[in-house]
Amino acid sequence: MTIRRRSMLALAPTLAAPALQARAQAGPWTPTRPIRLVIPFTPAGTTDLVGRIGAERLSARLGQQVVVENRAGAGGNVGAEFVAKAEPDGHTLLLTTIGTGAINFAVYGDKMPYRPQDLVAAGLFIRVPNVLMVRKDLPVGSIADLTALAKARNGGLNYGTAGIGSSPHVCTELYKIMAGIEMTHVPYRGSAPMLTELIAGRVDVGMDNIPSALAHCREGSVKPLATTGTRRSSVLPNLPTMDEAGLKGFETTAWFGVLAPAGLPAAVLARLEREIDGIVKEPAFHARMAEFGGEMPALTPDGGSSAAGFERFMAAERGKWADVVRRSGAKVE
Repeated sequence: MTIRRRSMLALAPTLAAPALQARAQAGPWTPTRPIRLVIPFTPAGTTDLVGRIGAERLSARLGQQVVVENRAGAGGNVGAEFVAKAEPDGHTLLLTTIGTGAINFAVYGDKMPYRPQDLVAAGLFIRVPNVLMVRKDLPVGSIADLTALAKARNGGLNYGTAGIGSSPHVCTELYKIMAGIEMTHVPYRGSAPMLTELIAGRVDVGMDNIPSALAHCREGSVKPLATTGTRRSSVLPNLPTMDEAGLKGFETTAWFGVLAPAGLPAAVLARLEREIDGIVKEPAFHARMAEFGGEMPALTPDGGSSAAGFERFMAAERGKWADVVRRSGAKVE
C-alpha cells in the first residue's frame, strides 16, 4: 500500500462525516413502515373517535399508513405503558388523554407503571369540554338547583362517570369541592354503560365528554345542565358554562394529543410535530372536530400546536389535577 493510499484511507472517516451529516439534513424523517397509534381505551367513545380521525390525517401527511390499535385497561395505563416501553423510532405512538397524560399520575400514585419522562410530547390535537347532566326526571333545572338538592340530601345523590380517574370523574369532584356538596361516585367501564344507566334513571347525575353525550342531550333522554369549558359550547349553545352557572373560575376540558417513547430522535420528533401542527390548522379538521364540540388547542400564537407547548400544558394539568385529587381523595386503592 502506497503512502498516498494510506493517507487517503486515514482521511476517509473525516471526509465521510460531513457527507453523512449533509445527507441526514437533506430532508425530514420519513417512516419506513406502517405506524401504530395506540388508543388506550376500547373502540367507540371520544378517545377512539379523535384517534381515528387523527390517524387518518397523519397517514395522509406522512405518506405512510397509521394503524389504530386499541389497548385498554387501568384507566389508559395499559396502552400508555406499552408505548412508553416501545422502540423510540417513531413507529409506535400514543393517542394520549388527560388521564394518561396528567390525572393518572395523581390518582394511581406509586401504582403508575410509567413516569411522565418516559414519554415525549409531539403535539396536541384537540380539547373537549365535558357536560354535566342529570336523569330527566330529577327535579332540577340548573346547577343552582342541583347544588341545593345535593345539600338537602347530604350525600344521597349519586353520579356516574366513565371510570375512576377519568376526566368526568375529577371534573365532578372539582364541582363537589367548589359547591361544597357530597355525592357518591359510581364508576363505569366507559361512557356507554354510564349513559345507559343515566338514561334508565338508575344514576342521578352524570358527567361526560360532550361528543359521547351529545346525541342524548339533544334528544332529551338526559337533562343537560352546564358545560365545563371557558365559553359556551358551539354544539350546546343554550347551556351555560359552569362559570356562568355560578361556579366562578370553573374550567376543565378533556384533551387528546400524541406522545412517543422517550429517546425519540430529534428529526423524528420534528416531523411529527410539524404534521400535527399542520393537521390542527386544516379547515377540514376544524370542521370535523366542531361537529361534536371539539376546540382547537391554540398552543402557538397562530392557533396551532407544538411539542414544547404541549409539554408545558401537560405539566400544568398534572399540577392542577394533583391538587383536586389530594383535596377530594379520589385515589385508586
